[in-house]
Amino acid sequence: MENIKNLLNTILSEIVDNPDQIIITTSETDKGTLFEIKASKGDVGKVIGKQGRVASAIRTIVKASGAKNGQRVMLNVFNKPLE
Repeated sequence: MENIKNLLNTILSEIVDNPDQIIITTSETDKGTLFEIKASKGDVGKVIGKQGRVASAIRTIVKASGAKNGQRVMLNVFNKPLE
């Protein structure tokens, strides 16, 4: 899972203005591994994108990376920014 977290970090750091304020948490659920992303106020919109297209593209990449390793991976982007 660490390689997927590094992949997420790399992708997100190129999208946002404040990469040091990105928080990625990981938790295990009965359906697989859940990654949750929190970003600063100005960067949440960039991570989600117009009509959620950027978040959807990131989900696709993360799910494919997990499937390659035989793991189910889910991604949640919080639309409430960090204070």
